[in-house]
Amino acid sequence: MDNPLHSEFTEGIKEALQNNNQALAAAKIQEYLDQQNNTPLNIAITGETGSGKSTFVNAFRGIDNSDEKCARTDENTLEVISYPHPNYPNVTLWDLPGVGTTKFPADKYLELVGFEKFDFFIIISDTRFRENDVKLAQEIQKMGKKFYFVRSKIDNDLRAEERSQREFDEKKMIAQIRENCIQGLQQQGVESPKVFLVSSFKLQLHDFPLLHKTLERELPAHKRNALLLAMHDINLEIINKKKEAFQAEIKYLATLSAAVAAVPVTGLSVAVDVALLVGVVTKYVVGFGLYSSSLKSLAGSTGVPLKDLTAAIHLPLAVTKITPFLILKLLSQCVSTAASTAAEEESRYIPIIGIPAAMGLSFITTYRALSTFLNMLAEDADRVFTKALGLNTSV
Repeated sequence: MDNPLHSEFTEGIKEALQNNNQALAAAKIQEYLDQQNNTPLNIAITGETGSGKSTFVNAFRGIDNSDEKCARTDENTLEVISYPHPNYPNVTLWDLPGVGTTKFPADKYLELVGFEKFDFFIIISDTRFRENDVKLAQEIQKMGKKFYFVRSKIDNDLRAEERSQREFDEKKMIAQIRENCIQGLQQQGVESPKVFLVSSFKLQLHDFPLLHKTLERELPAHKRNALLLAMHDINLEIINKKKEAFQAEIKYLATLSAAVAAVPVTGLSVAVDVALLVGVVTKYVVGFGLYSSSLKSLAGSTGVPLKDLTAAIHLPLAVTKITPFLILKLLSQCVSTAASTAAEEESRYIPIIGIPAAMGLSFITTYRALSTFLNMLAEDADRVFTKALGLNTSV
């Protein structure tokens, strides 16, 4: 289903351009991009004490349990605590107190935690889902909100079963645990419960990818992009979807560049374009997890040496500080882009046709540059993920 806000912005931008109002078009494009990048997404994480809520919050945010910004895993959650995503602060995970305590009784729980601000609830248990979990789910349903059951610490269960069984079959065991959870919830009155088996230390395994697909499918259109960008590269499909989302923005960014090119000031367009490229390429690097702390975390969770992951990265943007000098250096290595930039500066002073020509060249230059950087960084992300999991495939 199309996002009505997207259509509204698109029509406004088109109308401004048709009326030759570059300033208005640029303002509307910037408003659209800000709306895309700052859409709030609030995820409530609840469950009994010790169920693995805090570890799940940290894993989702890509933060190690030892990080100073982590949700504390060694103490009870007694208050509603917010944990913004470190790279996408518009995405917030809320660690909620356990339901059924003296301070948060089941019948008043949603009211006390402020249910209206949450987009959906994840109910976590490390064993079986209990009566309070079911009561909470039923109350959430009455309020018209979505909820999902997550069975955490599944890796612990699998290790225990493997030690106790002579002929261990992991797939059968996972299917059995999932079926037991579903039957238990149905017996307590939950219709068609959605249960996902997750290891917070290895999100790429088991049901976490399926959880993401389900959330993506059931979220409103304007919230999906926020979820996608905050998501780890847990599979090659995520990398490809991120690339598609970034690619969809390039035409708007190139149009912004063209609007600046209409201002007849020597060097202004190039300066703005380079600043724009630095910001957008940085966004790509962060989005694909090609920065130091993310690579270290991936190395730790997969056991693949950090140097091997770094070696899979071909574009120097991914392993060094992104600066205007570095962007210009890489642009200069692309003959067509460098030539277009020079032609743009020269063409703006041609009588009558100068400004339109400069705008067209600026659009092309920015579009090509961003597309090139995006393709190369997506390929790097593909190689890093493939290396991390020992795969032999590509996006």
